[in-house]
Amino acid sequence: MKRRSVLLGSGLALTAPMLKSAPAPLTNLAHLTFLRDSVTPPAQAGHTTYGPAPIGVLWTYAEPNPDGTYRRIGGGAYDPATDTYGQGAFNGDDIARAAVVYLRHWRQTGSASSRDASYELLRGLAYFQTVTGPRTGNFVLWMQPDGSLRPSAEPPDSPDPSDSGPSYWLARAVWALGEGYAAWRTADPAFAAFLRQRLDLAIGALDRQVLTRYGTWQVVDGDRAPAWLIVDGADATAEAVLGLAAYVSSGAGGVARRALRQFAAGIAALSDGTASEWPFGAVRPWALSLSDWHAWASQMPTALARAGQVLGDADLMRPAVTDAAVFTPWLLTSGGPDNGRLPARIDRNQIAYGVDSRLQSLLAVGEATGRAGFRRLAGILAAWYFGANAAGVAAYDPATGRTVDGIAGDGTVNRNAGAESTIHGLLSMLALDAHPDVAELARQGHIAQRIGSTTVEAESGAGGTVVTPPSAWTGESQFSNGSYLRMAAGDTVRWELPPSDQPQLVLPIADLRPGSAAVTRWSAGGRSLGAVRHGRIGPQGASPAPGALLPVTLDRELAPGSTELTATATGGEAVLDAVLLEPLVSRYVIEGNGHTTTLLRSAARTPRKVDVTGRPTIETYDAQGVRRATGQAVVLPGGFTVIRT
Repeated sequence: MKRRSVLLGSGLALTAPMLKSAPAPLTNLAHLTFLRDSVTPPAQAGHTTYGPAPIGVLWTYAEPNPDGTYRRIGGGAYDPATDTYGQGAFNGDDIARAAVVYLRHWRQTGSASSRDASYELLRGLAYFQTVTGPRTGNFVLWMQPDGSLRPSAEPPDSPDPSDSGPSYWLARAVWALGEGYAAWRTADPAFAAFLRQRLDLAIGALDRQVLTRYGTWQVVDGDRAPAWLIVDGADATAEAVLGLAAYVSSGAGGVARRALRQFAAGIAALSDGTASEWPFGAVRPWALSLSDWHAWASQMPTALARAGQVLGDADLMRPAVTDAAVFTPWLLTSGGPDNGRLPARIDRNQIAYGVDSRLQSLLAVGEATGRAGFRRLAGILAAWYFGANAAGVAAYDPATGRTVDGIAGDGTVNRNAGAESTIHGLLSMLALDAHPDVAELARQGHIAQRIGSTTVEAESGAGGTVVTPPSAWTGESQFSNGSYLRMAAGDTVRWELPPSDQPQLVLPIADLRPGSAAVTRWSAGGRSLGAVRHGRIGPQGASPAPGALLPVTLDRELAPGSTELTATATGGEAVLDAVLLEPLVSRYVIEGNGHTTTLLRSAARTPRKVDVTGRPTIETYDAQGVRRATGQAVVLPGGFTVIRT
């Protein structure tokens, strides 16, 4: 460390360490402020707010002009004659989440302008709420440029009309109102009382529309799933839980506390899988599918961590920890926070909403447990914003506050900068500004290496019959290449595989159907790997489609160097979508700012030693994210190791 002389008032000179200047804040609200607007809505039955018009609103999308500036637009087809959009100009969904950005920025920095912006946006959000009649407490989603609400948009929302039942936007409104009440209850008690009234209306709507089913379970392909989640989603429910946790921690009890506990229990019930079995320890986002996982809205661990802290319930922390410590390393080494693992990597688009959801989850679990490994994972994941993505370019620009609307798996960048991406990019930057050590790691924005899951399409094998259905979407999952391989009894299929220098798990993605007698037997190099029984699935129940596309982990591993895989069908017709190959030790390496960080994750049953060069810093964590002193470079079963140079 350099040293400098400090001249004291008495004229004495002391030598003191020269402190490194703090980096400039990453959070820049300029683009979000550009998206803000105000409107004086016409009188509309059942809709009021706090104080006089105008109210704060937010444009939904922003597209670039040829000169590099941006223009604000709404959603759906635009009619210039009426100045209306098929959906609307503003939506309550984004207004709610933008309010959270300003609330958090105000509380983190003391910014008066962010305080005022949160006030206006919360007033605007309240106007979207229906306060009379049988739909009381629900929210309309869309508003036209003149302030007219549009309960039935084109294309239609679900539910339609948008305030006719529970919804994602009702859940996000609870999030904003809960954090709003917590922030305003001492700053402006009168306004906070209004927010509390509106929040209680929203909680009342959830109580009568959703929580009346608390404690009841539905069958989904033979598994038991909670029937009391908002729109059957742990994802939507998690965002409501964020608001409920903030509300309860601010002194609310009664219905709010009960709702927090019941919703959190439903989310926790969707924890599934192990380090070697799908979905690898994740909390599944959708109760009606065993096959579906998506990064957007995946704040389930955040919600469980917050609820566990507020309620003092350690049982809620366990699935959050497993998601963070087991699933997230698999996600990072297998390709990152995709929009759709269904269960193969169907939708490889990655957006700020997904990245931020995972970042917030890691930080929340890290805060709740005090385990530093989750902060390391958070920094590795957040490097996506600084170039560790498929495009190799920064997704967030601190000079403008803009976040791109998405990066495709082939590296194509969507340069639009709409409200949702802007909001979640800023939520991430606020988190990074609050955790400088995480931000420093995140600035290593270059992917140097990724060795993880390999997907072999079933149709690439020799044998069987390729079938292309009218739609790749089954109703609860999706065929990965728009088609699948049908094997009649007696068929044998052989696949050529890329060689690997280590053992790999083999997970055929099979269409499992109740009552099927089909069995596929798998081998490599004359050695049996195991069998898949295609009838090993329970009754359809509430699932939108019969059966399920599921990865099934074979009993034995593929030996290093194997380049051929064989399956033979007996007993009946078998359908295969793809084969996942999982190395026992996966690797993800990012570089930048003169540093290299390597993440290793293990799907092995025993500790695995790894080779390192030089004198790096090695941190070894078990499957609960607890750091272990091993004295050597090793990856523990189900755990992860971070190596930094």
